[in-house]
Amino acid sequence: MNDKNLLELKKEYMNIPIPDELEFTVKKALQEGSKIARKRYTRRIWMGMAVASVLLFTVTLNVSPTVAQALSEVPVIKSIVNVLTFREYQVNEETYNADIKVPAVEGLGNKALEDNLNSKYLEENKQLYQDFMADVEDLKANGGGHLGVSSGYEIKTDNEQILSIGRWVVNTVASSSTTMEFDTIDKKNEILITLPSLFKDDRYINTISENIKQQMRQQMKADPEKVYWVTGSGEELPPESFEKIAPDQNFYINNDGKLVISFDKYEVAPGYMGVAEFIIPTEVVSNLLVSNEYIK
Repeated sequence: MNDKNLLELKKEYMNIPIPDELEFTVKKALQEGSKIARKRYTRRIWMGMAVASVLLFTVTLNVSPTVAQALSEVPVIKSIVNVLTFREYQVNEETYNADIKVPAVEGLGNKALEDNLNSKYLEENKQLYQDFMADVEDLKANGGGHLGVSSGYEIKTDNEQILSIGRWVVNTVASSSTTMEFDTIDKKNEILITLPSLFKDDRYINTISENIKQQMRQQMKADPEKVYWVTGSGEELPPESFEKIAPDQNFYINNDGKLVISFDKYEVAPGYMGVAEFIIPTEVVSNLLVSNEYIK
């Protein structure tokens, strides 16, 4: 077999007969007009071609060290992780509007993690829709009103190692409120990264909090339009001003490998400031990190 040249092998490959069973399947598909049958037919053709291609490919490697060497230098194609809209809930009435998009992750090798994330996304958005409809019924029973809700998602980071998904919800009554939640996934090791898992101990809470306070004051000094509820700002503060982040504070890792801490609308500032985000300089937390695997 090694003595055959590539042209002869190619000729053999092109002349591989299609099995009778496959021909019968094709005729049946055409007669019934079945899309499913056509798909099976196509799949079987490709399977036959794939088998023949493997044979040709193997022989080519055996007879051509040059081809083998060239292919050894081609990088392995990794699995692709995607985020898409799995389901959408919509309500379009005169004074009641809902547009709720449910994301789904696909392509993770860790199917348990993928299923857990997708179940969470489905359940939280299903609950959001049910709560909205219950509120609508209450309003209608009490003379009517205006109510709106929308939710969606955005990809904050998607590189070779990190996938950060941000999910937002906007509730509208007289005014609107916005909440954000993030999931950050290590695509290489296929694990969900939590804020505490990045650090050796809980010292990160005070360290990050103090840096955020410093950033708030600097931003307000540079721009009079910016206001944060933080001591030392010279502003009149609400009863609960910002003191420190929660141990599981909303966060993501950006494309530069920097830790980003996020606060919901109204959480640390007036509503017009919207969702507030702070990039934490790596040197501030470098001695507290478990490793430099994620935070650069």
